[in-house]
Amino acid sequence: MAQQQMIKDERSIGDLFTELATETGTLVRQEIALAQTELTQKAVTAGKNVGYLAVGGAVAFTAALSLTAAVILLLSLWIPAWLSALLVGLAIGGAAYFIVTSALAELRETDPVPRETIENIKEDAKWLKNEVT
Repeated sequence: MAQQQMIKDERSIGDLFTELATETGTLVRQEIALAQTELTQKAVTAGKNVGYLAVGGAVAFTAALSLTAAVILLLSLWIPAWLSALLVGLAIGGAAYFIVTSALAELRETDPVPRETIENIKEDAKWLKNEVT
């Protein structure tokens, strides 16, 4: 009886490789499904936070406009109102120009290719090839 059980447990190398390939495929599909679920959850959370950022940005913009008006009115106590508005506008425009040009320069230097991920995939493929052979 024990010998019969041993014969049933013995499988050919081909059967083992087939099982390994099937289980590896299942594992990869499960990992992809998990990654999709995780990314979806993170995207929902990020989307909600982007909405809050937009609302916060609109409120901050309103505050900035109010503060700008206050500075213009304060300066108009010493110089004509049109001149105070011009000076404040030039100062804010200069700051905006500096911020935008700096951001554009950084964007031009950004490499959009996910090089680290590509390298990891290559290493995984090499490892799997070594395991199978």
